[in-house]
Amino acid sequence: MITMSDLVIREMRSEDVDAVTDLEQSCFSMPWRREDFEDILTRSDRVYLVAVCGDEVVGGCMMSEIVGEGDISNVAVYEQYRGQRIADALLKSMFALGSERGILDYTLEVRSQNQSAIRLYERNGFVTEGVRKSFYQKPTDDALIMWKRSADSPN
Repeated sequence: MITMSDLVIREMRSEDVDAVTDLEQSCFSMPWRREDFEDILTRSDRVYLVAVCGDEVVGGCMMSEIVGEGDISNVAVYEQYRGQRIADALLKSMFALGSERGILDYTLEVRSQNQSAIRLYERNGFVTEGVRKSFYQKPTDDALIMWKRSADSPN
């Protein structure tokens, strides 16, 4: 069991790329490649946060800034560490970072069948605003389009 005091949330570094690639492969049926994570390190419009316990990356998530909005993706926590609020901590840290960048609104897509992820996002203020039919493959599934909008947002 990981306690929040054991957990460090920070931006991904070059030495984390292999661990993040392994995390991605363990969590997703169509994982990103190592090169995709290396690319994130070179871009000012993207940030990937890692959750580290000791020397081990146990979770991570990415945000792309698109026209002043935060597009959250690749939220991942190793299965043995799920249910310990690590993804919550990653999202809260991402919102703080986004706020520093002037981001008011956040969006993401989630598999319609992934009830635990949907509950996570709802707990963090996201609501479903649309559906992308057959968005995911391996297995085929619809994507729920969820938004977390600020009261200060013009949208």
